[in-house]
Amino acid sequence: TVKRAGLGASPMSKIALVDDDRNILTSVAMTLEAEGFEVETYNDGQAALDAFNKKLPDMAVLDIKMPRMDGMDLLQRLRQKTQMPVIFLTSKDDEIDEVLGLRMGADDYVKKPFSQRLLVERIRALLRRQEALNSDEAGTEAPETKVMDRGNLRMDPLRHAVSWKGKDVSLTVTEFLLLQALAQRPGFVKSRDQLMDVAYDDQ
Repeated sequence: TVKRAGLGASPMSKIALVDDDRNILTSVAMTLEAEGFEVETYNDGQAALDAFNKKLPDMAVLDIKMPRMDGMDLLQRLRQKTQMPVIFLTSKDDEIDEVLGLRMGADDYVKKPFSQRLLVERIRALLRRQEALNSDEAGTEAPETKVMDRGNLRMDPLRHAVSWKGKDVSLTVTEFLLLQALAQRPGFVKSRDQLMDVAYDDQ
């Protein structure tokens, strides 16, 4: 287990990385530290669970296939006591695991190999959403944000909330960002690359 703090890290932005690939742990931790996050790394699910039982991070990024305890088992244990944001790291052919993970309560997933910029933006988006949810539960006002209405579609970027004809729609962070990119300029055709650039641009 390695605990690090980046420049300008805040106690409200502690990220746990759980993966048995030390190269991924090291490279992702360095990127997050450079972005100002405090980072804790674990190379298996059991080590992470032992640490989480003492003190929870603000968010966890989990690999699925790990020794001792895999990501699915760890997520199941976590969801028994916390709704903190969780992102899964999956291989490109793990579609079944992705679906199962989302059903079990994961907030999003990122396929390996992945862009670290993309991962950072998803982490930021989930932390913003969690902060807004915490503000709602505490009865305090969250920072103002512009709710977007497009016909029957309503999108709240801060809370990552979507409704269609007044009914809530559950989306992952990725799905929300892609829908937001399309809704911001209705009627304009975008290539896949353009859509990715817009959806994952720094916010």
